[in-house]
Amino acid sequence: MRAIVSFLVLLMLSGISHATQLTIGLIPEQNVFKQMKRYQPIGDYIEKKTEIKIRFTILSRYGNIVESFEQKNMDGAFWGSFTGAMAIKKLGIQPIARPVNQDGTSTYKGYIFVHKDSVITGVDRMRHSVMAFVDRATTAGYVFPIAYLREHGITDIKSFFKEYYFTGSHDAAIYAVLNKEAEIGCAKNTIFDMLAEENPRVKEDLVVIATSPEVPSNGLAMRSNIATDIRLKLKKVLLEMDSDPEGKEVLKKFGAIRFVETTVDDYAPVFDLARKAGIDLRNYTYRNE
Repeated sequence: MRAIVSFLVLLMLSGISHATQLTIGLIPEQNVFKQMKRYQPIGDYIEKKTEIKIRFTILSRYGNIVESFEQKNMDGAFWGSFTGAMAIKKLGIQPIARPVNQDGTSTYKGYIFVHKDSVITGVDRMRHSVMAFVDRATTAGYVFPIAYLREHGITDIKSFFKEYYFTGSHDAAIYAVLNKEAEIGCAKNTIFDMLAEENPRVKEDLVVIATSPEVPSNGLAMRSNIATDIRLKLKKVLLEMDSDPEGKEVLKKFGAIRFVETTVDDYAPVFDLARKAGIDLRNYTYRNE
């Protein structure tokens, strides 16, 4: 009996977790049905390899992800670059891995774009136009454009633009400009390029007028109190997917060639863009209005 008690105490002290389910948040960078369809095979693969059940939950708004992470007691999330940077500063989350795109990159860039019929070529012609942002908690869809405008002397977007609004997703911002519902838009290049493959008009009718520095692609990061063995299992499965035939098939459906290890240092470009945009990540609160 004493031996059994000693063994149980040792398990508790070692931090080994026997959780059978992890709740992972997904940000709404695309239509939510497409987003879930894209990630679910990754969750199924992790569950098969580790016996840890993965339950994905779609967050209705970008900005909710940091608050909901605590309120809904999530275990981790595939954070966007900006929400990841916020969560690092506010919650101390620990990055694990991020996907490598089909072109060999594990980063993305922000685009500012206009319709080909537009006379807008730079900031000097943007005044009194209509701007379609994505969400105040996105690098490509808000932070980069704000940093870009501030670097060109524009600090008050309310008086600068005739109107601006938030579309809630990158694809919606792209279609807003494509359909001439807005004169200027912004989005991440990966979504822009993905839509261009599906719809030739995206590439033919839209013109990119500014590009951001590269920032990390959406990556998995976990709550800091998740047991070390759980984090290591997740990292091992993701980093070794490309060496497993079944894993390669899942990656192909996901749109990636492999996962790579990710650390806090990879978010340095996001921290820099936030500073240029005048954003304090530790105390950043907002409403999309």
